[in-house]
Amino acid sequence: MANNQTARYNMREFLAYTGSNLLEDGKSVFVGTGLPMIAGMLAQKTHAPNLLIIFEAGGVGPILPELPISVGQALTCYRGIAATSMHDVMSSCQAGFIDYGFLGGAQVDKYGNINTTCIGDHDLPKARLPGSGGANDIASFAHKTIIIVGGQSKRTFVNKVDFLTTPGYLSGPGAREKAGLPSKTGPYRVITQLAVYGFDEKTSGMKLISLHPGVTIEEVRDNSSFDILIPDKCAVSLEPTDRDLEILRKDIDPTGMLIGK
Repeated sequence: MANNQTARYNMREFLAYTGSNLLEDGKSVFVGTGLPMIAGMLAQKTHAPNLLIIFEAGGVGPILPELPISVGQALTCYRGIAATSMHDVMSSCQAGFIDYGFLGGAQVDKYGNINTTCIGDHDLPKARLPGSGGANDIASFAHKTIIIVGGQSKRTFVNKVDFLTTPGYLSGPGAREKAGLPSKTGPYRVITQLAVYGFDEKTSGMKLISLHPGVTIEEVRDNSSFDILIPDKCAVSLEPTDRDLEILRKDIDPTGMLIGK
């Protein structure tokens, strides 16, 4: 991103804002720890006051006064409609009641498959990652999955994930259904430090939706190990307003725990 754009906000603030814009009022979102959580909170405090936020440990519909340190903190039930269990919220997901699943990823391929298990061979990995948690269940059954990859590069946008932790469109069109997953579910958007991506309806391959301010198509191509579908005309991602930044810094994460200072 151009220097004159980044002076007003940092990249984590921009990613949280971009993610929040994808969430709609009156919908439900199953959020993971980190930026997905912040994006859900920002949406709820701005354009989507009736957004139903759901946490893996059982908190449903809270009006969060500040950022929880984990999906299991008691704060995730604050003024909520239910303080239930992991079993209940996962069952709701399997029943088709969750509109959005919001996840992070270490590796993503062109079909939106996610790896958060290991880098390299599973039995002798170069790096061991946190694993699935509830991500597999969420991406399998939520209507739309949003993925944040903080550092897009050839190492994170890969031809094939080192370990298939969480299913996207698997090997392409029809593969999710063949594997027994519900139709009309799957990856919806991928957000990185460079752009926002969607998925082509015919090929299920990743396509460019919008470039972040100051980013070029060449940068997008140079930071991917697979070919991304590029439209003839591409939008530019919206930037956070001063009010959005104030909410992020003062109301949501005043200590800078996740978005930094």
